[in-house]
Amino acid sequence: MAGLRQNQSVENKHKLSNTLRNWLPILHSSLSDLGEAMAPFIESNPVVEVASGYEEDFQKKIPKKVISGQVSNSRTEKIEALTIAYRSLHDVLGEQLEAPLFPTPLSQAIALFVIENLDEGGYYEGDTEAFCKKNTITVGEFEKIRGRFAHVDPVGIGACNLAESFLFQLDNAEIGDDAYSLAQEVIKNLEKIHDYSKHRNFSEVMKVLGTFKNPPAIEYQENSEQIVPDLMIFFNDDDAIEVKLNDSYYPIIKIDTNYAVEHEFISAKIKEAKSLVDALDMRKATLYKVGLMIVEYQYEFFTGGSIMPLTLKTLADEFGHNPSTISRAIANKYISCDRGTLAMKEFFTTAIDEDISNAAIKEFLIQRIKEESHIKPLSDMKILDLIQEKFKVKMVRRTITKYRKQLNIAGSSERKKLYQLHL
Repeated sequence: MAGLRQNQSVENKHKLSNTLRNWLPILHSSLSDLGEAMAPFIESNPVVEVASGYEEDFQKKIPKKVISGQVSNSRTEKIEALTIAYRSLHDVLGEQLEAPLFPTPLSQAIALFVIENLDEGGYYEGDTEAFCKKNTITVGEFEKIRGRFAHVDPVGIGACNLAESFLFQLDNAEIGDDAYSLAQEVIKNLEKIHDYSKHRNFSEVMKVLGTFKNPPAIEYQENSEQIVPDLMIFFNDDDAIEVKLNDSYYPIIKIDTNYAVEHEFISAKIKEAKSLVDALDMRKATLYKVGLMIVEYQYEFFTGGSIMPLTLKTLADEFGHNPSTISRAIANKYISCDRGTLAMKEFFTTAIDEDISNAAIKEFLIQRIKEESHIKPLSDMKILDLIQEKFKVKMVRRTITKYRKQLNIAGSSERKKLYQLHL
């Protein structure tokens, strides 16, 4: 009996090991890439048959009343409409036509004109002179507003050519100060790029340039972005909040346990197939638990409030995993709720240290900008000093610049002009 129990223990550990081995790549993949993540486990398994969760037309999963615009008051139906979201480049850009980048009707009109005159690659090709003549402004005034597209996402959009697009992207890149100056020079002379090959920062510059998008709208050229959320969080008709898995888009695994051939190989493949099913179940259970935690910590958001500080470390401690594992687990995962479709990572803050989150620092930055002198706005270096003094952390100026641009806040000189001109 002792020997039998020992054999069962070894077998259970082996099953758990196989399941965990399958679980990590399946957990880390997005719902739309799940089939691809499973491919290595099923391509050589003759007992497995997989039915894709994507075989049905997306529109068939959305209630007809929603498609026609006749939406009832049912929150459940509204959330079903968010099960698949389409965001075109113009949708993404249109959401950014507001303050602080484009705070006035004139600046918004210029930005809209730029968006409406982008070519397929995302480059601006409009008739600037005709627009300026019609709106009685100078080309210089127009170009100053268009230049703010350097702070628009996706970065690089709205540039007139490749070099300008790269300069837009450079301002948002992680690069050392010395290499930054060289990168500017290289970008302005791309046709003579090899003339700089002996410069000590050349390899760093090339590495950074290699990450730039060319053309800037490359991600939107084939299709509008399709977002398939893993979870739906909503208040049901009884005003109770619910967390629901998006089971409709999960692949369905069928195992032929009555395979015609009885062989040790077939038995092993059946066990592998069952561990794959277990891995899928673990993925669902893990993400469902993430959803429950988000509801617990971010309840105010779902009732109309703001997202509260929540670090990945908190989630990692709850699961008993490394924060990096959790970070990959929520990457490319989305949640649909009454307030829209959001990336899971938006509900969390990444930690600079155990106590200070970048969300807190960004909030502090915003507050300082709101209170700054209109005659002498705060420079990034001054903001850096204030943050280091307030939070007792060590940072670099470029990080502050990065945060500022992520928040769509212009530089100090640009803000000073805005304060003076009230554009």
